Amino acid sequence: TPFLTAIDLLYWRDIKQTGIVFGSFLLLLFSLTQFSVVSVVAYLALAALSATISFRIYKSVLQAVQKTDEGHPFKAYLELEISLSQEQIQKYTDCLQLYVNNMLKELRRLFLVQDLVDSLKFAVLMWLLTYVGALFNGLTLLLMAVVSLFTLPVVYVKHQAQIDQYLGLVRTHINAVVAKIQAKIPGAKRHAE
Repeated sequence: TPFLTAIDLLYWRDIKQTGIVFGSFLLLLFSLTQFSVVSVVAYLALAALSATISFRIYKSVLQAVQKTDEGHPFKAYLELEISLSQEQIQKYTDCLQLYVNNMLKELRRLFLVQDLVDSLKFAVLMWLLTYVGALFNGLTLLLMAVVSLFTLPVVYVKHQAQIDQYLGLVRTHINAVVAKIQAKIPGAKRHAE
């Protein structure tokens, strides 16, 4: 399944495949730091077209020299069905609609202060993001996310006991601070983190 393949990639179970995927992501993101999205897409399309046209010409010349009739080199790919069915489109649309509706309800709840503590947490998060936004642009954050995605799972597996111990200490400290804040705010919803 694709999920297992993604997990295998993130845990570097096949180093060659993971290296290719990770390198491709990094190359794409570094390209986007230097060129516009339109330029990067155009260059990628030109590179793909150059490769397929060159291969098609090569196979045509090879067939002419060897006097064979193998046909179009991409015939199998041209005959593949790539359209989405109505059921698939409906399924993805329903999932997207559910996600958007849940997100809108949660944002309404946070902005209209249904729960004071949750709204304050959201405000602190937005305040912290102003500093993150001042330090990094979105592309840099995306680059950091990709590097983290391919490195943190392996680091966690290798040092799981120590990381779990420190995360437990941090979680205990955060819960203690939140409990103190909730105790000082009258009417705040008290719930375990």
